[in-house]
Amino acid sequence: MSSEPPETRTRILAAALHLLETRQGQSVRMSDIAKKAGVSRQAVYLHFSTRAALLIATTLYLDELKDVRARLVPSRTAKSGAERLDAYVGAWADYIPEIRGVAKALMAMADTDEEAAEAWKKRMEDMREGCAAAIEALRTDGTLSPDYTAREASDLLWTLLSVRNWEHLTLERGYSQPRYRDLLLRTARRLFVRTPR
Repeated sequence: MSSEPPETRTRILAAALHLLETRQGQSVRMSDIAKKAGVSRQAVYLHFSTRAALLIATTLYLDELKDVRARLVPSRTAKSGAERLDAYVGAWADYIPEIRGVAKALMAMADTDEEAAEAWKKRMEDMREGCAAAIEALRTDGTLSPDYTAREASDLLWTLLSVRNWEHLTLERGYSQPRYRDLLLRTARRLFVRTPR
């Protein structure tokens, strides 16, 4: 049983989040996180058995800080497949700029750091589940484009919503965030929603 106070876990997560956002993709070690949190490495390991577990928990902590559950309510309560698709795409499009620091760090570290790769893969699997739920809503109400299977559409939507695509369009090509969001919504609708005959 850990004798560390409950707020220690939060301090560790906040320290990990800060380091991920400020280190620009440089590796973040457990000792770095412990030092930033003002605790021992042993205390970090009492709360998180592995570095991968800590990195995954840090992404979930960011979701909690940004209240991602509330952001997804419109998607989860949508009355139609098209409405769910719009709500999910819009929520994710608006979320990317807020999580980009952590996303960029994990992506940069993933090539040489198995635990960072595991954390990023887990988060992208979670995001793909949201894509699949939106596509399934279209399939269920009969409005999914016949051009794709549900799996193909889910994978394509998942790719369309990638952080790297956001970077290409906003940072490299100079699209404003509202324009990016609008283009993404219109593209998703055209690709995945069956055109009435």
